[in-house]
Amino acid sequence: MRFVDEVTIRVQAGDGGRGCVSFRREKYVPRGGPDGGDGGQGGDVYLEATERKQTLLDFHYRHLFKAPSGTHGRSKNQHGRGGADLILEVPVGTLAKDPLSGEVVADLVQPGARWRAAAGGRGGQGNARFATATCKVPRFAQDGQSGEERDLLLELKLLADVGLVGFPNAGKSTLISVVSAARPKIADYPFTTLVPHLGVVAYQDAPPFVMADIPGLIEGAHGGAGLGTRFLKHIERTRLLVHLVDLGSVTPENPLEPYHQIKHELERHSAGLVAKPCIIALNKTDLVTSPEQLKTIAAAYRRLDHPVVCISALRREGLEELLQRIIAILSQKHSDEPENVE
Repeated sequence: MRFVDEVTIRVQAGDGGRGCVSFRREKYVPRGGPDGGDGGQGGDVYLEATERKQTLLDFHYRHLFKAPSGTHGRSKNQHGRGGADLILEVPVGTLAKDPLSGEVVADLVQPGARWRAAAGGRGGQGNARFATATCKVPRFAQDGQSGEERDLLLELKLLADVGLVGFPNAGKSTLISVVSAARPKIADYPFTTLVPHLGVVAYQDAPPFVMADIPGLIEGAHGGAGLGTRFLKHIERTRLLVHLVDLGSVTPENPLEPYHQIKHELERHSAGLVAKPCIIALNKTDLVTSPEQLKTIAAAYRRLDHPVVCISALRREGLEELLQRIIAILSQKHSDEPENVE
């Protein structure tokens, strides 16, 4: 399935039906009077968040969505039928923005959350509504109002508990494939991951959590280099970042360079990203031949005041410690969140 996370659509609510001009014309009924019915209400357009959708692909090939209009009023005081509401299902985590100003008009982060994107037009009143003591034969009725119409920029930001960040080929896809059921493409060349992947991780008796693997970052990603800002937004909602460092690319002279480069890109994209809790996972320990060299690199990273775990995702070494640290931080953050008081 193609991953689409940003589309522009046009939504148009239904028009209201026209009111009817009619008079009773029945045998033996003198002066029957006006009996024109009202027009029906136009249908509304709603966006509704659902877990059944994982991408905005449905809106990629079709850009105009119009709700049915209300039908016109009829004689004998028959009101027109209202137009059915049009409900557009979007993935949980979808933002609706004004495409010109960029203003966020809706943020659908809960399953079942619904937002009215365009209101249907009101149906016009029939001439029976206008009969008065001074106007007993109204020969006019109201036209129905036009439904609202607007352009929307839909932007999907994945909802995950843990986000994996790092340079291309750091082992993010391998890690998520061994700790969850996700099966991203894995190869020995950079940029094998071209779209984000989500995996549900269940470890022992702890509550399951969702892990997100985003494409690798490179220098200048905050400005759009590589896959850049296209996918950096997908870790904005995460509660914890796991920074994977490829030990095969670390130099003894400057072992912290990969970490600082990625941190710089995150900071330039959003200051809130570097404020998130972070675990540093030194991956591919199988490539380090000297235990002393591994201890030296790990000691350098521990000075950063972040938890450091040495792992080999390929050989599945050190993963238990990593998962335990992730669960401990997520549990702590969950307990720190205030309870909702109605």
